[in-house]
Amino acid sequence: METKKTVRAAERALDILLCFTQEPELSLTEIARMTELNKSTVYRLLATLEEKGFLIRDGDTEKYRLGFRIWELSAHLSQSDDPATLFLPEMEKLRDTIEETVSLYIRDGFERIRVQAVESNQTIRRIAPIGARMPLAVGASSKVLTAFAEPSEQALILGDPAWPQSVDQGEYLQQLQVIKKEGYATSVEEREAGTSAVAVPIFNRYGKIIAALAVSGPVGRLTLERMWEVIPYVIEAANRMQKMLKK
Repeated sequence: METKKTVRAAERALDILLCFTQEPELSLTEIARMTELNKSTVYRLLATLEEKGFLIRDGDTEKYRLGFRIWELSAHLSQSDDPATLFLPEMEKLRDTIEETVSLYIRDGFERIRVQAVESNQTIRRIAPIGARMPLAVGASSKVLTAFAEPSEQALILGDPAWPQSVDQGEYLQQLQVIKKEGYATSVEEREAGTSAVAVPIFNRYGKIIAALAVSGPVGRLTLERMWEVIPYVIEAANRMQKMLKK
């Protein structure tokens, strides 16, 4: 009898975690509705998941999002299941086609993280250390991750107290609208002098953005004209990656 209760509690906790495959941030009420559990039960399970680091609660919005313990687990996924590893052959193929550095980014709160990278074989190339964190206010990948985020997420990002005063939010929002319409973003020396980049979104089976696929290189070589040429290849690579996730 005790074993059955323990298994049921584990099932409920896992059901709660699976809710975050549909939305990045959820309130207690939303989770209770999605899991069809009463709020008192959900509250206790949320407290446990938060204590163990699987969830993080935002004190201002009272909403929950996945915690860093999830990323610790993902680091031990098999090669066939980890997107950063799963996408690596496609990233290498893209790098060999366009001869520039290819990176994969995810959003974590108010930052983006480079979780995979394949550097160009060119003598002068963009160095892309894995694990690097960057702000969401500038850069092609940042804009893609923000443009395709839910409106509530965008509001949180733009409401970040650390938002740089040098970046006009009105202009930034206009750029996001164009990016969402066109399906890609470009940047020239926005975050780093001498570097330009182009990025496109990667969506999961629910149509939610999970990552940004980016190509970057020196401005003298990755010009705007060159970016227009490589954009179709980047989009094709992202589409193939999305199909891999649906298998």
